[in-house]
Amino acid sequence: MPRCSRALVGALLGLLALAAPASAASHTVTARTAVARPCHRELVPSGAGRVVLRAKARARGLVSVRLRSAGDWDVGVFGRRGRVVAGSASFGGNELASGFVRRGERLAIQACRFRGSARRARVSIRFTRIEKRRLGRISIVDVFTPKRADRERLQALGLDLSEDGDANSVEVVLHGSADARTLQRAGFRYTVRIGDLARHTRRNQRRDALHARATAASGLPSGRDSYRRLPDYDLELKRLAMQYPSLARPITLNHRSLLGRDVNGIEISANAQNTADGKPIFLIVGLHHAREWPSSEHAIEFAYDLLRHYGKDARVTRLVQQTRTIIVPIVNPDGFNVSREASTIGDFSLFDYEMKRKNCRISESTPGTYTRGTCDDNKAGRLRGTDPNRNYGGLWGGSGASVRWADDTFRGDAPFSEPEVQNVRELISSRQVTNLITNHTYSNLILRPPGVADFGFPLEEPLYKALGASLAAHNGYSNDPGFGLYDTTGSTEDWSFWSTGGLAFTFEIGPSEFHPPYARGVEAEYLGLKPAAGAGRGGNREAYYTMLEATADASLHSVIEGSAPAGSTLRLSKTFQTSTSPVWRDDLGNSIADPLQFTDTLTSELKPAGGAFTWNVNPSTRPLVAGRHGRDPTGPPQERIALENPPGVPAENSVYPDGTVEEIPFTVKGPADGVDNGRFTVHVEWSSPDTDWDLYVIGPSGQIVAQSASAGDATEDASLFDPPPGDYKAVMVNYQQVMNRPDDWFDGSVTFRSPTPRIETGTKESWTLTCLDSGGRVQATHQVVVDRGASAQVGNACTGPK
Repeated sequence: MPRCSRALVGALLGLLALAAPASAASHTVTARTAVARPCHRELVPSGAGRVVLRAKARARGLVSVRLRSAGDWDVGVFGRRGRVVAGSASFGGNELASGFVRRGERLAIQACRFRGSARRARVSIRFTRIEKRRLGRISIVDVFTPKRADRERLQALGLDLSEDGDANSVEVVLHGSADARTLQRAGFRYTVRIGDLARHTRRNQRRDALHARATAASGLPSGRDSYRRLPDYDLELKRLAMQYPSLARPITLNHRSLLGRDVNGIEISANAQNTADGKPIFLIVGLHHAREWPSSEHAIEFAYDLLRHYGKDARVTRLVQQTRTIIVPIVNPDGFNVSREASTIGDFSLFDYEMKRKNCRISESTPGTYTRGTCDDNKAGRLRGTDPNRNYGGLWGGSGASVRWADDTFRGDAPFSEPEVQNVRELISSRQVTNLITNHTYSNLILRPPGVADFGFPLEEPLYKALGASLAAHNGYSNDPGFGLYDTTGSTEDWSFWSTGGLAFTFEIGPSEFHPPYARGVEAEYLGLKPAAGAGRGGNREAYYTMLEATADASLHSVIEGSAPAGSTLRLSKTFQTSTSPVWRDDLGNSIADPLQFTDTLTSELKPAGGAFTWNVNPSTRPLVAGRHGRDPTGPPQERIALENPPGVPAENSVYPDGTVEEIPFTVKGPADGVDNGRFTVHVEWSSPDTDWDLYVIGPSGQIVAQSASAGDATEDASLFDPPPGDYKAVMVNYQQVMNRPDDWFDGSVTFRSPTPRIETGTKESWTLTCLDSGGRVQATHQVVVDRGASAQVGNACTGPK
């Protein structure tokens, strides 16, 4: 991938300041009793179970409070007039609270013994002075990229691409005038959606404050009316597990974040403590990207939904009994805390941090000048870090991520290099996760694999697309393949699906903004209220329930049945190697290296009660090796159609579908005519790249079915896969003429291609099923081949050849 300008990155980073040296103090605190109350929401004047330390911020900067204990302790940091500065409420005694403080602000650090027998905790308080810097006004623009080549060229500029886009454009966050000049020099046209993001955000904050004051309790399952902070999530998960001990089990993932935070979640099922019960598993994760706050709000609300409606709603009760739901609201806690606690400077610059996307990794390729300072304040600003959703092994290293450490979509130094990503990988690899939704903002999209068009659709594409459509029926989102927005490599679902077979989707929540007003971005989108696209359809709440119904549907995964004695353990495992994409390099020649190999091991367990068992699992053959979707042609493709240019040149028109256009009809034939068209492409040319014609194709339904509206070249090409037969129109729009001199189009045509044949390798993989007795000794092993929607009968799993 071509690199963004080193001069540009240097100019941006040069405007930031290194943090001043930090000062720190340590204390041992003691509380004789434990009290299960919030520690970070208010400063308690007196009472058992808490200790208060005092400190003063000598300069504007950051405060970081670490607490260590053998028991469950929490911490809160409070400023002037009880202002909540930071907090931490993890499941044990590993706490890190960090936030911004004002010069001279007197702080109260409240350490709380929440539960457990540990009376003591060690608390360290650290201050870091920071300086205020501005990089110019931040705006959001729609960049016209009608062709895939345009999108690839835009990605190569190293700008901050949002998750929003359509067939004709991609949304970009411009951090100052230098970014705008980069777009202009590259020849891109764009329109401004939000001219001053800081002003827009301050208005949203006022709306949130007014909404919270006016709302006693929202319609959400939790009643929440404002965005949570990091400690709110952990505290609420902890409380839910305490309130519903038979239905909810708190989990802490294997790896702490880069800054040392626990990554926590909750799993929900009848008899939740028995994790090896063989039920199919639905995994919901949120907040890979730090600034996408609604993604975690939706995830935790579904936990409240399941637990508070169990025993009261027949559907919920049935699904909680039949399935297991694991919810990890925040995959990237370090990045989220930086974004959520950032003191709003007002310009959303690289130094404001609220728009941080990545984690806190310092890449091996980061120049030494930019490696110092904290994640909340460093010379690289919000550019520090790896994009966790470009770091998974699936397709890692290809064109759908950046090779540059300073870009927002930086893929990381190696596949699975980040502990936050390792957490999700190991969770999925150790459980039979048959269904997955990873939540993001924004675009009103439901995305499924593949993330790269040339990789090809899986054999399950018809089933996969239909499942996506059933979800979209509730939230009103567009149901598209991952590459429909733009190519992405190293994403969650492109590893989990191709390697495990679990059906995985990305939800891009909401039409605009990373964290819009709470009433719109969370309440309306989750519940299906106006102005959300899912208004009246149930919203994401019903989309999640539809996915949970799909989790319970054995026709969408696989089943192993047999018998085993009580006290035994059944283990299902598989180890295999997978190739990444050919690896794009960051060198002067923009070279591409051979793919890398990485090893995955999938291992899960079932503890049978004795006698017959049913184990819901993923197919034994990975989709990666099973083949690709397609169909054999039933006839030749249709002959080329020449498009005749009507006389004259229509007036310039930049407001299509209004204004003057040229319409050229053509007819697409079908099997009844003896042809089979897998794809057609409408092509036109003109003389000067300074002239801009746009092309739209109207289908038999009267809707736009394909379009091409690029700039800076002298051709347009619009394609449609599997076009239905009927009457079409090519619509030519004279967007702009060179010096007002007529430059007419020519060589218009419609060409047809046959469908891509279905590809099946014939490879059948097996699970290795091992039975262990109560002492851990191997009793028997079996090779089990089972397809999606099928059931494999193994008889007595603990007898047979070892």
